[in-house]
Amino acid sequence: MVRVILHGCNGKMGRVLDGIISKDEPNMQVVAGIDPFTGVNNPYPMFTSIDQCNVEADVIIDFAAAKAVDALLDYALTHKVPVVLCTTGLSPEQIERVNEASKSVAILRSANMSLGINLLLQMLKKAAVVLNGSGFDIEIVERHHNQKLDAPSGTAIALADSINDALDHSLEYVFDRSQVRQKRDKKELGISAVRGGNIVGDHEVIFAGLDEVIEFRHTAYSKAIFAKGAVSAAKYLFDKGPGLYDMQQVIAAQTEE
Repeated sequence: MVRVILHGCNGKMGRVLDGIISKDEPNMQVVAGIDPFTGVNNPYPMFTSIDQCNVEADVIIDFAAAKAVDALLDYALTHKVPVVLCTTGLSPEQIERVNEASKSVAILRSANMSLGINLLLQMLKKAAVVLNGSGFDIEIVERHHNQKLDAPSGTAIALADSINDALDHSLEYVFDRSQVRQKRDKKELGISAVRGGNIVGDHEVIFAGLDEVIEFRHTAYSKAIFAKGAVSAAKYLFDKGPGLYDMQQVIAAQTEE
């Protein structure tokens, strides 16, 4: 039995996770929840901050806010509990703290937990090498609901990073062209954010060349895909030693089974 602490249990993703684990995962149990917002009838002990939690667990699944990550890392280090870190919008300082903490405890960090997005990350590397080398311009457009706080999304940045890694970091990210009147530079990688309605998540990568356009697109129709990915990550991580893990390793492990 994998015992789970849900960090951000009363948020939208936390509630989806709770439902999936309780209904579909007989070998996994939520033993505690952390959330500053009360008023939900949780079937497990609930704490408003993680430093108050006194329940033993095998792994923490985090879908909270960036401001809560520092306390989460402190708890994980103190109690040696692995963390599936799904929160986006971390500062450079927080990312450095995650990297440092992973030397002492297992941490799986991903900007997006879906299988499709993580497969797309792999596909983009090959496409970028071939198409950028043939003069194609690259643009990313992401669309999310009107309640999302960070822009561009962590997933859009992860897609851009995957492309740029394959191109030896030769591209410069451009987020806003409204203040500059000039032609697009060949070394640009444009990233645009759309916010509206209840769009769960839509990411489009455009390779625009002379007389042809190639597009890669991933559309999320439900938050369940992220929750299912987080559950798979928790199963993979709970018995791992210190280190920084990612969803690519989870996918590889599932392929080997």
